[in-house]
Amino acid sequence: MLSALETNLARIDDLSKRLVAALATKRTVPRALQAPGQDLYMQAAAAYVGEMMQNPAKIIEHQVGYWGKTLKHYVEAQQAIATGGLARPETEDAAPEDPRFASPHWQDNPYFHFLKQQYLLNADAVQTAVADLDGLDERQKRRLEYFSRQIVDMFSPTNFLGTNPEALARAVETEGESLVKGLENLVADLEANDGELIVTLADKNAFEVGENLATAPGEVVWRNHLFELIQYAPSTPQVHETPLVIFPPWINKFYILDLKEKNSLIRWIVEQGFTLFVVSWVDPDASYRDTGMSDYVEDGYLAAIREVKAICGTEKVNAVGYCIAGTTLSCTLGVMKKRGDTSVNAATFFTTLTDFSDQGEVGVFLDDDFVDGIEAECARAGYLDSFYMSRTFSFLRSNDLIYRPAIRSYMMGEAPPAFDLLFWNGDGTNLPARMAVEYLRGLCQQDKLATTGFEVAGETVHLSDVEVPLCAIACESDHIAAWRSSYRGVAQMGSADKTFILSESGHIAGIVNPPSKKKYGHYVNKAWPESPDAWRAAAQKHEGSWWPRWGKWLAARSGGKVAAREPGDSEHVPLAPAPGTYVRGRPAA
Repeated sequence: MLSALETNLARIDDLSKRLVAALATKRTVPRALQAPGQDLYMQAAAAYVGEMMQNPAKIIEHQVGYWGKTLKHYVEAQQAIATGGLARPETEDAAPEDPRFASPHWQDNPYFHFLKQQYLLNADAVQTAVADLDGLDERQKRRLEYFSRQIVDMFSPTNFLGTNPEALARAVETEGESLVKGLENLVADLEANDGELIVTLADKNAFEVGENLATAPGEVVWRNHLFELIQYAPSTPQVHETPLVIFPPWINKFYILDLKEKNSLIRWIVEQGFTLFVVSWVDPDASYRDTGMSDYVEDGYLAAIREVKAICGTEKVNAVGYCIAGTTLSCTLGVMKKRGDTSVNAATFFTTLTDFSDQGEVGVFLDDDFVDGIEAECARAGYLDSFYMSRTFSFLRSNDLIYRPAIRSYMMGEAPPAFDLLFWNGDGTNLPARMAVEYLRGLCQQDKLATTGFEVAGETVHLSDVEVPLCAIACESDHIAAWRSSYRGVAQMGSADKTFILSESGHIAGIVNPPSKKKYGHYVNKAWPESPDAWRAAAQKHEGSWWPRWGKWLAARSGGKVAAREPGDSEHVPLAPAPGTYVRGRPAA
């Protein structure tokens, strides 16, 4: 035992030195990108003081209610300790199940039960006070609710070793080994991220792109400075005449659509008899400083469509845009209409926002305090580092993507799981400086595409310019592209042939939902009432994935069958096997 202790002490000494060294290299994060501006809290404080002056009874009612619950809870805890038992307080009966407190220690141990209950009472008091606060406009109130919840979540007793019974029990069981391993994990994460604390969500050694992820057979058949064009090998003797090209978002990498064989949308599309092309975007550095939305339209979308037509010998293609790539596909279709280009036969939009009048949860990061900071950082670096986007999306689900993984790794000493989705989630990409600012200012903040028109590629385009047959898939619990906002955008598009499908689950799981799993259902409604909620109320639910429904929709707009096409042609000699070189972050050979 003494030998183990001495060994652990030596490891701790070495790790402490590495910890100090890693923190010494910590990147400087601009203040504007760390928290909302002081104006938000000053306005909240002014509103609270105003209520104290105008409606003191309301404030007193809140305080007395909180004091009463706290005192009652304290008395119950004292009685439980005195009798050696633990009665379940009435306050807990009304509380929802919280996975943070799933361990029986939180219920069986009087001390930890008291901590949990008091935390929940405090959290409820804060959230009630903010929810009942008058004197703020709706947008500011939504931001205050969000950031208040972030602070409350951060101070959960589960997030601190001294008040986490599971971590303490593990430390005792392992004679402190779990804490030493946790420190090793912490130091490794700091060293891997220039002193910035980014929790490793998945075992980085368990996956390799092209080996056990993104393995659908195909070839890179064309590339330029923005993307590689991958054509996938057919798996049927015949294919539909009209090819399909998918534009994935360039915030993350395309292989979310081809994680493993069993959940690969890419493989499924090929198996349905479609000639499939997928764009794999480059991960930009500072040399892409001046690359803007117009470049993505001209050298990205229009170039890909041109090459797909040439390879397949067709006059038209069908196109898919996912998330930000769907927004840009809308812009591209508007540009094509202005130019009289009818190359796109039908379009599909996955979790796409085009009307930003209601930005959903992510909107708390789209006020000037944050966007000004992003613009300044882009001007300094020439690009927006993937670190900032990853952190923003993680905080939208902080308990699941920050605190719980940190507890497992740093307190429990567990190795990150071999989870393909979380591996992909950590494989982010940068954004070009000009493009990031144009997107945030012109589309997100000013909502030009749905209002006055968005200037791109020498044209001014509007949602009404999107006139091709279209199908849009939104996700019910999407925290990035709220489905109601997606619906409102599609409703404004000029197409006379529109289909809207609402999938259960969120931004990723709602899209990557293979029929074989029979996990998430979907809703359809042929009518287009003005209100998204009215559409949802009258929609019919169908069990299982939306993929087969979309497959039939796409087949009806893809022409007859022709002999299967192998990747490339005499003018498009295969350059590299799928998934290509850009997805690995390496320059083309």
